[in-house]
Order: sequence, then C-alpha cells, then structure tokens
Amino acid sequence: MIITPILLEVRRRANYPISLFSGTDFNVDAENGLNGYCDFILSRSKEQLTINVPVVVIIEAKNENIKGALGQCAAAMLAAQLFNQQEGNEIRKIYGAVTTGDIWKFLKLEENDIFIDLNNYYIKEIDKILGILSQNVQGDIPGSSSTN
Repeated sequence: MIITPILLEVRRRANYPISLFSGTDFNVDAENGLNGYCDFILSRSKEQLTINVPVVVIIEAKNENIKGALGQCAAAMLAAQLFNQQEGNEIRKIYGAVTTGDIWKFLKLEENDIFIDLNNYYIKEIDKILGILSQNVQGDIPGSSSTN
C-alpha cells in the first residue's frame, strides 16, 4: 500500500511527536453516527498506544471514488473535533484527506465549516503531498508558522 509509507515519512519529518494509527476503532459519539473504523489518523501524541490528539484523518477511497468518500472523511473529521473538545485539546482545525493512493484531495474543518480543496494532487507531486500533510500535522502548534 502506498499510503502508509507516505504517512510514515510525514511522521519521520516532524519535529515533534506524531503517532500514526491505521484501521483504528474511533468511537466518539455513536448516537450521532460518529463511530467506526478510521483508515488512518495522525495524532499529536508521544505514545502509539492510544489516540490523544487527532489532527489529520485520512480515508482510503473505495473503488477509486474520491468524491464518494468525502462524506466519510467529513464525519471522521467531526468526530476528531468532538474528541478534542471532550479531551480539552485546544485544536482549532482538523484536517482530512481522501486518497486512492495515487490521487489525494484535502479537506479542512474549522469550527462548523468544512473546506474542500478543489485541486487533486497526484502521487507524482509527492513533495507537495508531503508538504500539505506536514503542514496539516503542524497546524496550530504554538510557535509554528502555519497559516492554514
């Protein structure tokens, strides 16, 4: 799978602790449908045992259908936002990506608004994909220069 090595590279490049979770049960609010397995989660935490501060959610598009996976990604991002609120994590933005492995589309959740980057990013633009993911993970870290 091409997605995992990309996410491991983002983790390797980070100047702070990042945990990568794959196929993790992420049940935040079952009553509102914010539960289920998440393909990948990048979390700002030192330990790899539990999700502490989810900041990026990555959904693998089934049957190469990126558009069809946008809703799933948005729901997972809402779950991450709610999780952070419940845990007292001061994370203002949650990021998401839907990918086939070859094509990537990025999303951002800020307060109650979800923004979808209209561009598709192709694996041949790996440096751009790594840059976007790295900036997403950095997000609102105090002292960071991120403007997302």
